[in-house]
Amino acid sequence: FFLSSQSGNSFHVFDQGQFAKEVLPKYFKHNNMASFVRQLNMYGFRKVVHIEQGGLVKPEKDDTEFQHPYFIRGQEHLLENIKRKVTSVSSIKNEDIKVRQDNVTKLLTDIQVMKGKQENMDSKLLAMK
Repeated sequence: FFLSSQSGNSFHVFDQGQFAKEVLPKYFKHNNMASFVRQLNMYGFRKVVHIEQGGLVKPEKDDTEFQHPYFIRGQEHLLENIKRKVTSVSSIKNEDIKVRQDNVTKLLTDIQVMKGKQENMDSKLLAMK
């Protein structure tokens, strides 16, 4: 089903159907390969694409390889660095919030100016009628 690469810095899933059917339900609440790949991506794993002789090399049938900078054979102490990527409101910098507030203020001012011009044009049009 799956195998660590010879270099020890990635792993292969050779038979995705069988892997999803037999391995995933043992460790996850699903047997969906796409969900497993999505979870790998959330933890920073990436699909390995091999480029040789200037062109993409198609992998063996149903062979998918994944790697992560902290997933290295014999380096178990690095595994604690593999963490789910989280985006939170607290990660937004105060400068970003100030810039956004400035943008909103400018937009509101522009709208007021446009509204004034529209009212002026409406009154001129009414006078012309």
